[in-house]
Amino acid sequence: MSEHCLSTAQALSQAKQILTNSGSDSPQLDSEILLLKVLNDAPNSTQKTPYNKTWLITWPEKCLTQTQAKQFFHYVNLRTTGKPIAYITGYKDFWTLCLHVTSATLIPRPETEQLVECALEKIVPDTRQDIVDLGTGSGAIALAIASERPLAQILATDISTSALAVAQQNAIESQLSNVCFKQADWFHGIDSQAFDVIVSNPPYISQDDPYLEEHVRQYEPLSALHAKHNGLADIQAIITTSRAHIKDNGWLLFEHGHRQSEAVQSLFSHYGFSQISTINDLNHIPRVTMAQLKRK
Repeated sequence: MSEHCLSTAQALSQAKQILTNSGSDSPQLDSEILLLKVLNDAPNSTQKTPYNKTWLITWPEKCLTQTQAKQFFHYVNLRTTGKPIAYITGYKDFWTLCLHVTSATLIPRPETEQLVECALEKIVPDTRQDIVDLGTGSGAIALAIASERPLAQILATDISTSALAVAQQNAIESQLSNVCFKQADWFHGIDSQAFDVIVSNPPYISQDDPYLEEHVRQYEPLSALHAKHNGLADIQAIITTSRAHIKDNGWLLFEHGHRQSEAVQSLFSHYGFSQISTINDLNHIPRVTMAQLKRK
């Protein structure tokens, strides 16, 4: 190894120290993810399969080119500012999918998989049913459902054309054809179509919430986070207008904040829904509330 060579092991060690000093709670993992991005993005690579963590462990002495080293530490410096890893790499794993994300979309969270699980329980596997994901963002919920229920026909909506473009790209890359996309403001723009299951992860954070992390406030789209009336405005708007778009015995499911379950249940009850229940996420936090509309 040349005395001027920066090996992968050395690069990881230096990056880990930089990120540790900046307060990162996962400096080793962050360093590995960023280095793998640099290696896999390198033009004219002779590597036939994508570089992965096993390769980093197996070949710690491999040299980085000057261009790779420069790009790697550029990414590391971005991370020290608090910029989320997903916005640096451009991708985030969710369910069984690897999704493209941009500053126009929220980063899909692991806890949102609880909403997907609850929705799948309401969607009959071997029957064609109509599903809508309101405020789809990167398409995470709609595409996860589509991957598990190939007979379901899923409409994914968002008010943001930029977010919809990302979601459509993810559908193409995930090779999922049972999802279509439409610009809409909740149900405004969906005409008279009715659905068996309505699912949404709407904005539910109060605008003055002191617990919102600074890196989220700084980098993620606030329009997809904040809602008026203590974070309940959009949830209430969806519930009130959903009655015209939900089939008899259909289900409406929300992700919401950890202190909002009782308020969401109350809204459901007020607008004539039944079978109301709340499910905790893996951290034992109330995360998903669902209800059924029976007209008969």
